[in-house]
Amino acid sequence: MSDKILDTASLADVQSSSDDRNVRIDKVGVKNIDFPILVQDRDKESQNTVAQVSMFVDLPHHFKGTHMSRFMEILNEHNGMIGVDNISTILDRMIERLDAQTAFLNLSFPYFVHKDAPVTGSSGTMAYQCSFEVSKGAVDDFSISLRIPVTTLCPCSKEISVKGAHNQRGEVTIKVRFNERIWIEELIEIAEDSASCSLFPVLKREDEKYVTEKAFDNPRFVEDLVREVALRLRKDSRIDSFRVEVENFESIHAHNAYAMIEEDKSST
Repeated sequence: MSDKILDTASLADVQSSSDDRNVRIDKVGVKNIDFPILVQDRDKESQNTVAQVSMFVDLPHHFKGTHMSRFMEILNEHNGMIGVDNISTILDRMIERLDAQTAFLNLSFPYFVHKDAPVTGSSGTMAYQCSFEVSKGAVDDFSISLRIPVTTLCPCSKEISVKGAHNQRGEVTIKVRFNERIWIEELIEIAEDSASCSLFPVLKREDEKYVTEKAFDNPRFVEDLVREVALRLRKDSRIDSFRVEVENFESIHAHNAYAMIEEDKSST
């Protein structure tokens, strides 16, 4: 093995070399990095979780490539922890280090909420899949997306059946842009309050009786559920735009039912 010290200055910087194809790249970077993050929590002030992080910048047409290692260096400059408070700093650093006009940062992570059963109070923890999509520079944007599992009971099945009605688990996906802080818990409550019934991590028999009867008393098509959520988001002045999707994983059909509403309140 050679004991000579490698002279890195003599190594070619291929990424910074010129490219004559005259095609800019909108996003280039690294995806799906597992990394610890700190998320603000309405009840406990904050909680630790692990996110899949993706980092991108735009690339001018005259550069052959970007320096992928710099993304990891920037991420690890933050002492193994990133959160809402330092996202802007990370984006600024990406623009500076990678000579970019716009930086993009996506975080996808499980968010945990303590939840008690409705009758017995049996406690447990629910996980909700959440993501932040942030950009800064030529394009400034910050959106929160959240997937909330719920129970839905079919109004048609209830109306035409002598005995019972079919129900199933559904999923409400909410994506919002906002002008003032909105808690993740608030979005969860909006979806769950609009459904036939919410889900719980622990149910005793008394609780199971309660949720079964509550769902029966609150039948919802996907159309009903998506409209109820949209109405609540429309009334919230903190929300500038939203997209709501509802998907029912049907229990008696070989297909799923789906509905979506998207609205930009700033344009109305």
